[in-house]
Amino acid sequence: MSETTKSSTATLDERVETSGPASPPGGKGRAVRLAGPAGGRGGTAIGVGTATIFLSAVVLIPLAAVIWKGASQGPGGFWDAITTPDAWAALKLTVIASLVVALINLVMGTLIAWVLVRDSFPGKGLLDLLIDLPFALPTIVAGLVLLTLYGTDSPLGVSLAYTRTGVVVALLFVTLPFVVRTVQPVLLEFDREMEQAAASLGAGNWTIFRRIILPNLVPAMLAGTALAFTRAVAEFGSTVLISGNVPFKTQVAAVHIFGQIESDNTAAAAATSTALLVLSLLVLLSIDLLRRWGARRG
Repeated sequence: MSETTKSSTATLDERVETSGPASPPGGKGRAVRLAGPAGGRGGTAIGVGTATIFLSAVVLIPLAAVIWKGASQGPGGFWDAITTPDAWAALKLTVIASLVVALINLVMGTLIAWVLVRDSFPGKGLLDLLIDLPFALPTIVAGLVLLTLYGTDSPLGVSLAYTRTGVVVALLFVTLPFVVRTVQPVLLEFDREMEQAAASLGAGNWTIFRRIILPNLVPAMLAGTALAFTRAVAEFGSTVLISGNVPFKTQVAAVHIFGQIESDNTAAAAATSTALLVLSLLVLLSIDLLRRWGARRG
């Protein structure tokens, strides 16, 4: 081999050692950090800025406008707006009905998710498809369907129109998918070998569910329940027909807000909307804190 060839080979080896990938511990090579195509920090800044602008335009600015309008009359005016007899009755009915709906969905949504994942039966695919129907169906259409089924001329002989029970049924219809669709993926990804190992050690079905399965499902169950509650608090379309909008009896907060806007009392409507917004944020924050506490405790 010529001297020129040897010199070129040595130079190439030096370049590989100094600019190639990181060598094993104790090696002579140097690791080189490669910049991504987006330019590292510059690409991150652009992504964060774009996301912030979009969220501000779509969510934060409209919410801030509602809060500002609701508080425009000062704390005293805000309190007076949400504590009028009709507003307070609507808020109380909304919160109580939403809590009832959230608890029912917590149990039944988890049960339905379990059946869809763990059991096999005819029509399973159709049932799984129908779970998403409330997402796709306009809520006013849902209200019309419920009024047709449970109205005064009900073909089932069950009249729930203009009653609080009818309000709960309407809220159940539109919020059921939230718990099912949050619990179902967790069950699909769950490691069945842990259950088999526990069964081989003599654990019963209830012990396996309580000690192994349930702790893994709790975060998803809480998240779905919180989403169901916040959706129920803000629901309008499915309740406006079957409730009959009877003040002090079946009028929910969203329908009350709509009535205030029709009466050109936008400040009172914004105040009630702000109260619902604060309540929803507190529920979501509480659920998040509870999940974090559970994660720290393992």
